[in-house]
Amino acid sequence: MQHRCVIIVGAGPSGLSVAACLTRRSIPFIVLERDDCFASLWFKYSYDRLHLHLRKQFCELPHMSFPPSYPQYVPKKQFLQYLNDYVSHFRISPLYGRTVERAKYDEGGQKWRVQARNGDSGEVEEYSGRFLVVATGENSEPFVPEVEGLGGFKGRVIHSTGFKSGKEFKDEHVLVVGSGNSGVEIALDLANHGAKASILIRSSIHLLSRGMTNLGLMLLKYLPLNIVDSLLVILSRMVYGDVSKFRIKRPQEGPFSMKIKYGKYPVIDVGTYEKIKSGEIQVIPEEIESVDGNDVVFKNGRSQPFDSIVFCTGFKRSTHKWLKGNDSLLNDDGIPKLNYPNHWKGKNGLYCVGLSRRGFYGASADAENILSQFSIV
Repeated sequence: MQHRCVIIVGAGPSGLSVAACLTRRSIPFIVLERDDCFASLWFKYSYDRLHLHLRKQFCELPHMSFPPSYPQYVPKKQFLQYLNDYVSHFRISPLYGRTVERAKYDEGGQKWRVQARNGDSGEVEEYSGRFLVVATGENSEPFVPEVEGLGGFKGRVIHSTGFKSGKEFKDEHVLVVGSGNSGVEIALDLANHGAKASILIRSSIHLLSRGMTNLGLMLLKYLPLNIVDSLLVILSRMVYGDVSKFRIKRPQEGPFSMKIKYGKYPVIDVGTYEKIKSGEIQVIPEEIESVDGNDVVFKNGRSQPFDSIVFCTGFKRSTHKWLKGNDSLLNDDGIPKLNYPNHWKGKNGLYCVGLSRRGFYGASADAENILSQFSIV
């Protein structure tokens, strides 16, 4: 049994943020990470053209700014360098290859007991700590929906975490399933590299530019949410016009309201809409019924052949499988039960970070809030 004051589960940006804050206070902790590196979603499972969609001041981790030489919208390569520098600066050393199988509060000992399987030895290791921080993030387990006949599809089927560049799909007919930011940007990358891209957009979406999004974030400091939402919708209509002409629907609720209520992010357009208008990217508004060979059959009975399918259908969280005695903090979907700003604190020294649906900025705030609890240490 290894004991630390704090056990952090997850070495993504959220877990690193907490670790850095604890390091500054010389509070002993341990970080358990199931993969073989920190921030694996960024290092191993993100596409090449990825840039941070928000200005860099909204994406910094606690107590370390981006270098002044970095552009306002940080590209993937420089963000990875920033993370490397962050881990080195705060001397964070996660234990890799540790998949947490059970975490439960010991009422008698007044501590958390955590069991994690070592991926190298196969043995189950035990750890104990007065505090437990869930830092596994919103994007834990890649999700691909069940589709009749998908197993018999003759081309490539991948999740967005397996997509690197559109150049691998040149001249192919590719269906992108999902209209979040990953979906629209992957469709753009495919079109830019000579693929014939189609994107399935069933739900209504807000289209915003980077400038609109950052303006909205700044205005939220001074204006009510409903006013900021109304302004953004007006700006979006002025810039993008009648999107229904291209089979895209706008939601009834405002973009930031939907983000807070449902975790549904506005789509930040970096060029996809122009490709849709020009016909280089086809919008398909129908749900998939089944797959027959290389043909994808839609609910309206229409079918279309594709060479590859990229599922940008998000993630599921697995916290409920291993976190026991968690009645106060997270629901079965791994999302906090309490609303912001009280979402991060549970009972018996249980906390979560990076689950407020407010990106890096929210994760940094969570880490600082958690640190404030350690005056009792």
